Amino acid sequence: MMQPKDMVHCAEAIRDGSRSFHAASKLLPRKVRDPALALYAFCRLADDAVDLHAEKADAVLRLHERLDLAYRGTPRDAPADRAFAAMIEEFGMPRELPEALLEGLAWDAMERRYATLSDLRAYSARVASAVGAMMCVLMRVRDADALARACDLGVAMQLTNIARDVGEDAREGRLYLPTDWLIDEGLEVDGFLEKPEMTMALRRVIKRLLREADALYLRSEAGVAALPLSSRPGIFAARYIYAGIGSQLRRLDMDSVSNRARTTGAQKIGWLMLSLGRAAGTLVMPRSSVIHARPLPETAYLVEAASDLAHRAPDWSDALYSTMATLRARDVTQATQRQARPRATGVA
Repeated sequence: MMQPKDMVHCAEAIRDGSRSFHAASKLLPRKVRDPALALYAFCRLADDAVDLHAEKADAVLRLHERLDLAYRGTPRDAPADRAFAAMIEEFGMPRELPEALLEGLAWDAMERRYATLSDLRAYSARVASAVGAMMCVLMRVRDADALARACDLGVAMQLTNIARDVGEDAREGRLYLPTDWLIDEGLEVDGFLEKPEMTMALRRVIKRLLREADALYLRSEAGVAALPLSSRPGIFAARYIYAGIGSQLRRLDMDSVSNRARTTGAQKIGWLMLSLGRAAGTLVMPRSSVIHARPLPETAYLVEAASDLAHRAPDWSDALYSTMATLRARDVTQATQRQARPRATGVA
C-alpha cells in the first residue's frame, strides 16, 4: 500500500519535473492519479539518475538493481522506490514495461543516433509508450486495441518533445532527428552539432516530425473511449497539452534552436476544459473503427506484454542486458582513454 508521506514526495517530484503531466493528472480520478504519480516519480528518478551522472553504464545498472528490488517487494528505502514497489504489487505491473524504459535510457546514455523514423519510433516506444502502456495497467485496462492507441500517444508525445528540444539537445551533443531526413535536406549532421543554427532545411525537418506526431495524436483519440469514463478527461488533457507544445512551436516558425516552445497556465486551463468536453462527447459518439488499427511495429511488443495475451509475451530482458553490456564496454573504453592521456604539467 502506498504511504501518504511517500505520495507527498512523488507529487512534489512531478510538480517540479513534469509540469505538463502534473496539469493533466489533475483530471485523473484519485485511484489512478496516486499510482500514476508513483509511476512518474520513479520514471523521473530514473531519467535524472542517467542524465546527471558521468558513468552512464553504472547508473543504468544501479537503476536495474533498484527495479529488481522493487519487484522482489524489498525496495530501496526511498519514497519513490517504496511507492513504485507498492504500485507494482497492487496492479501486477508487467516487468517488461519498466525494463523497456530502462533500455531507452541506456540508449540515451550511449548517445545513440537514429537513422530512420522507425528507429526513432523504437526509441520513443521505450521512453514514452512504455509509460503509456503502464498507465493503461493502472486503469485496469488490458485490451490490446486500447493499449495500441496508448502507445501511439506515447510516441506522439515523444516526437513533440524532440521537436521542441532540437537546439537544447544539439548544444549537449545529442541528436534525435532522423539522420536520413537531415541528409535528404542537405544538412551535415556533425556540422550541425558543432554549430547549431536554424535554417529553412531544418524547419522542414521539424515540421515533418510534428506532422508525424499529429497523425498519431489523432489516432490515439480512438483509444480514449475504451478507457474508464473517469480517466478519459485526464488522458485527453495529456493529449492536448503536449500537442499544444507543437502548436507553440509552429508559432515560432519551427525555430527550436534559438527558442523553446512553452505553454502558459491559461492555455493549460483551456485544454483541461476542452478535455472535459471531449470526454463527455465519448458517451454519445459512436466508437471509431480506428481503435482496431494495428499497433506501430515498434510498439507491438509493449502491447503484447501488457495485454490479456501477456502469457505469450517474449522475455525482453535479454535485449536490456545486451544494451547494458554494450554501454559498460563503452564506459570502460572511455575511462581507459582518459587514464592514458598525459597529464598537464606546470613550468616553474
